[in-house]
Amino acid sequence: MTTTPVLEVKNYNVDFWVDGSWYPAAIDMNFHIKSGEVLAIVGESGSGKSSSSMGLMGLLASNARVTGSVLVKGTEMLGTNVATLRKFRGREVSYIFQEPMTALNPVYTIGFQIIETLRTHFDMSTEAARNRAIELLTLVEIPNPEASVDKYPHQLSGGQRQRAMIAQSLACDPALLIADEPTTALDVTVQAEILDLMRNLKDKLNSAVLLITHDMGVVADLADKILVMKDGFTVEQGTADQIFNSPKHPYTISLLNSVPKLGSAPSRDLKSDASGGPVLSLKDVTIEYPKRGRVPAFTAAKNVTFDIQRGEILGLVGESGSGKTTVGRAAIGLIPVKSGSIEIVGKEIAGSSQKQLREVRTHTGIVFQDPASSLNPRLPIGESIGEPLFLAKVAKGAALDRMVEDLLDSVELPRSYRNRYPHELSGGQRQRVGIARALSMNPDILIADEPTSALDVSIQARFLELLQELQDRLNFACLFISHDIAVVEILAHRIAVMQHGVLVEIGDRDQILQSPQHEYTKMLLSAVPVPDPAEQRKRREARLKSK
Repeated sequence: MTTTPVLEVKNYNVDFWVDGSWYPAAIDMNFHIKSGEVLAIVGESGSGKSSSSMGLMGLLASNARVTGSVLVKGTEMLGTNVATLRKFRGREVSYIFQEPMTALNPVYTIGFQIIETLRTHFDMSTEAARNRAIELLTLVEIPNPEASVDKYPHQLSGGQRQRAMIAQSLACDPALLIADEPTTALDVTVQAEILDLMRNLKDKLNSAVLLITHDMGVVADLADKILVMKDGFTVEQGTADQIFNSPKHPYTISLLNSVPKLGSAPSRDLKSDASGGPVLSLKDVTIEYPKRGRVPAFTAAKNVTFDIQRGEILGLVGESGSGKTTVGRAAIGLIPVKSGSIEIVGKEIAGSSQKQLREVRTHTGIVFQDPASSLNPRLPIGESIGEPLFLAKVAKGAALDRMVEDLLDSVELPRSYRNRYPHELSGGQRQRVGIARALSMNPDILIADEPTSALDVSIQARFLELLQELQDRLNFACLFISHDIAVVEILAHRIAVMQHGVLVEIGDRDQILQSPQHEYTKMLLSAVPVPDPAEQRKRREARLKSK
């Protein structure tokens, strides 16, 4: 590492002009990063992490005001002209954005977008830039880079799109790489590969890295230094070992205590009553997506069999494309099955008519991964929660109002929120609305599809407590679908593991986590990042040796 910082930030402030007033997003920040170093900025949503990083290179909206000093390799960025900023963006400073599907241009191939970056900053022919693009895709280990260079973003998986974005960001060998939540939506195995890739490329290029994330396992895996933010303020700053092993500020301590740690969750007593039979039963269920145009038929799940008793939570884990969500949706009749049997409280739904399904769905509830897209943006949340009750003719008028207020109480939201719209609530609050809506009909079975993937650790911790409390009180059965095994450990009584549409292992929580039988389950567990730098280093070395 050189002694001169690649990035030096002094007395840095970011404010936004909203409704006639300035609102601070980052207040008096001071930090620096040298070549080969990784600085992680952590904190909850709204703490100012992303706003502060976007303001470094003038990428904020026109209502933003940025003051202080931002030096990149000794050159001041704040207040400089657009030509200088363009020269530094991409060439000296590159960004890896949180969601590559929205950051990459959908109408151009990934090769074109990398070529465009190269030819903007270097005097290169199209052929030379294309060859360099293929080299970069090879470097980030995208399968068959010669063919992938001509693919569009939608033709790649989530992990491959993230690799393509990393390839584009590394095209000019930048001195500073800013990675904003680069692994948030990725499965643990893909996340482990992306972290290994970023570490290897950082060492190879000797770049400085500014990592913005709320995943403390990722921080433990990658960071040398950590800066903790809350409400725009820097509350603590130090080395990774200092922050993880001897945090000083109460907020840092509470943040670390909120992180689910694999192997630390207490055993959950199962209060199920098997005498009445399973609430949900799948027997040899095969689900196939039919042929569409030139896209051949695809078997998403094959011969899946499991039961869930009343009062039981079954955790369903696996990578993207393993068939988890497909099985969850088929379990309540949202997707037809090719063969096999699905019973809800003893009633067969495979092959049922829409009228029969409507009756069965009064026994079911579902919480979706993204409540912002599953709630009607034009309805106040009180109407969204009460809609199932009204349509099922359970209640109307004053009785319906009282039931909506009781449901808001149950998920710990103020009754006054019934008149707010979804965009006026935070992610955690919207997810609570999703639970209230799903529980409005007092279902026998609840399907929870990745409900915590986009939540901060502290909000996630309270959400999981709330779900446990409701499940213990209402005694519903639950299929909890997630790629976060540490979260599944907190909630589940049993765990089922899927790979490529096949249920490879199922058993009690402790048996699956402590003595897994299938090699895929072992690999999945070894890829889970833990919020402990020393332990994470050991796990990473063991994983690399086993390859």
